[in-house]
Amino acid sequence: MMNKTLLTILLAGTTSLAFAQKSEITQAKNSWNLFQISANNNAVALDKKLNDLKEGLKHAEAASVHEKTKTAPDAWSHKALFASAIAVMDTVNAENSLSFQKVAEDAVAKTKELDTKNAEKDAIQTAEMNIQNAMKVRAYAAYNKKDYKNAQKYFEEIATKNPKDTAMFMNAGVMANMAKDYPAALSSFKKYVAFGTKEAKDIYTEMVNINMSQLKDTAAAVALAKEAAAKYPAEDYFVQVETQYYIDKGDIAKSEEMIDKLLAKEPNNSTYHYLKGDVYYKQALAAQAAKNKLDPKKTKELAAADKKLSGLIDQALPHYKKAAELDPKNRSALESLKQIYGFKSDNANYEAVKKQIEALPAN
Repeated sequence: MMNKTLLTILLAGTTSLAFAQKSEITQAKNSWNLFQISANNNAVALDKKLNDLKEGLKHAEAASVHEKTKTAPDAWSHKALFASAIAVMDTVNAENSLSFQKVAEDAVAKTKELDTKNAEKDAIQTAEMNIQNAMKVRAYAAYNKKDYKNAQKYFEEIATKNPKDTAMFMNAGVMANMAKDYPAALSSFKKYVAFGTKEAKDIYTEMVNINMSQLKDTAAAVALAKEAAAKYPAEDYFVQVETQYYIDKGDIAKSEEMIDKLLAKEPNNSTYHYLKGDVYYKQALAAQAAKNKLDPKKTKELAAADKKLSGLIDQALPHYKKAAELDPKNRSALESLKQIYGFKSDNANYEAVKKQIEALPAN
């Protein structure tokens, strides 16, 4: 009789213990529900909110380690909820926020492992959103402190964790650019433009500029300009970049081909006429340099060189004139005209253009 009574007492104690652990889950759920009410209440101090979250986390942690409830998905989901909420709300202590984020990430993974019935789907989604927001809070806080390197790191982490959040790739690129980490900026920007967003065209422009101005990699800039021109045929800038590249390279045939495409679309564009004039004028300068190397006694060769030089100048002149006519403030076109009129000893036109230049507002 005594043994039966003792067994009954022991079983009763075990049941009470199980209920006690289930009570921890209930307490955690109640604490989370109460936090939901106070979360957006500005009258409740941040310290009070954080303390309430930490108390709720204690209940969830107790349930997640006890033999009777350690495989309960809702114990782990609430651990994830509390830890992720602390991570996103603790904006003062970045290290503390990071440590609670790690707790939340581990708890989310465990919840997914245990939740075979998908009952904790909403809790998981909320916790994952909190984790994302915690990372964003740290990234923007670093940016506001002008700590661009850490802001870059945080945005890169967010983009890696959630590659569908396309804006994070752009933010990571912008921060890397501000931190002067140009290869990293290009890497993030390339990932961003791959999504084909409406801002992609502007990011292509930024990538071209980074390659040209910062990395001095003209070939890479032109390759990007070609890629962008194929995607945005109505955008002239990318064709201009490629055209200028061929002009500077001395590839006359390719230069003319590119500029003629531009002029076919916009025959009254001052810049394009200037570029067309430049194709011939740069050839003229090269011809002048070659002529200067000739032996003065070789009159036949000198005469041929003079003829070639004059022919190129005559081809450049109408395009420079058209450029200045279409845009009287096109300083580059006017300067080129002044040089040509000087070369031709056309004093009247030289003086007229000189006055035009002098009348332009200072840069």
